[in-house]
This record gives sequence, C-alpha cells and structure tokens, in this order.
Amino acid sequence: MPGLLEEQSDRKDEDTRKSPFPHAGATTSNAPLPKGVVLDKDGKPCKTCTSSAAWMSMMKSSTKPSTSSSSPASQSIPSTTTAPSPPDCPPDVEELGRASWTLLHTMTANYPDSPPPAHQAKTKSFLHLFSQLYPCWVCAEDFQSWMKEPENDPEASGALKTQEGFGRWMCAAHNAVNGKLGKREFDCNLWRERWKDGWRDGRCD
Repeated sequence: MPGLLEEQSDRKDEDTRKSPFPHAGATTSNAPLPKGVVLDKDGKPCKTCTSSAAWMSMMKSSTKPSTSSSSPASQSIPSTTTAPSPPDCPPDVEELGRASWTLLHTMTANYPDSPPPAHQAKTKSFLHLFSQLYPCWVCAEDFQSWMKEPENDPEASGALKTQEGFGRWMCAAHNAVNGKLGKREFDCNLWRERWKDGWRDGRCD
C-alpha cells in the first residue's frame, strides 16, 4: 500500500528508526523516557502521538529523545492515560482520536443509502488519504495495516455499497482500536442510534 508504509520500507538505515514506545527500549542518558511518550520518525517526541499527561511528565523531567539505535517499531497504537488539557491547547493523541472518530462516524451517518460508483470511489480515496495524512504516525500506520486485510478493505469487502455497510465497517475499525487499547468494544448493531438517529429513549431529541 502506498504512503507511510511504503516510505518506511524505503529507508536505507532501518535500524536507526526510533521505537514508538521509548519506555520499553529507547533511553536518554541511560534513563527511559516517561511511559507513553512516542517518538516521531526523526527521533523527536511526537506531540500528536502522545497523551497530555505523558507529555507534561516528559517536559517536567527535561528528558531528551535518545540518539541511540533501537529495533523497528511495532505497528501498535499507543495506549495512554491522560488528564484533560485546556481546551485552547493543541490536541494530544486521545483528543485527536476522539475528534477524528466523531468526524468519521458522522460521515457514515450521512453516507447515501445506495451511493453511485463515483461516490464510492471518492470515499475509498478519502479513507486511504486519511490513513496516510493522519497526524499520529503510529495510529496512521496501524489503520493502513488494518485496511490491508482483505476483509477490512473498504472496497473489496463491499462496505462502501450501502450506508449500513459503511456504518458497520467504521464501527469495526473503531472496535479494532478499542481492542488494542483494552477498551470495551461497541455493539455495532447500535451504530445508527449512536451516530445517526439518536437513542430510542429520546435523550438526543
């Protein structure tokens, strides 16, 4: 698949790639970075890949990223525990994730019931571009890897042919992330109530 994965495979010096989980390997001055801090591909801390709590812990400890080599990063989404940051600050990985899922699920809720082929093609292109441009590179590569599985390919699986199919596909994508983060999975039978019609008890009316 083109994009970040292709760019990654073209690197000539793969062993210099920094681990996205520095607390499990990379060190600075023989001391690990705070748990949850994710390094960007240039070895510097990635703010949109890190929780506010981990970022503040790093800043308080004045830790600098390691310049030593580490093994290639595993394709996994960083699990974080974060305290909410002020609303006028740049988003951390969790705030970015919540806003992104809101956008994506709302797109499925407004997707045509029976979209023409041209609309399906545009949606497919959007999903692949989204997975390449997402600000958290670890999350982006994980989404790309998930979509590479035949049953998860938005076009090959037939998910883009109907609104119902697209809604359930997006729910499955979200649940894949929830599972990796140790969060409870959402019942995809309820996706319409959550993102389109509102709950039957009327609390969204």
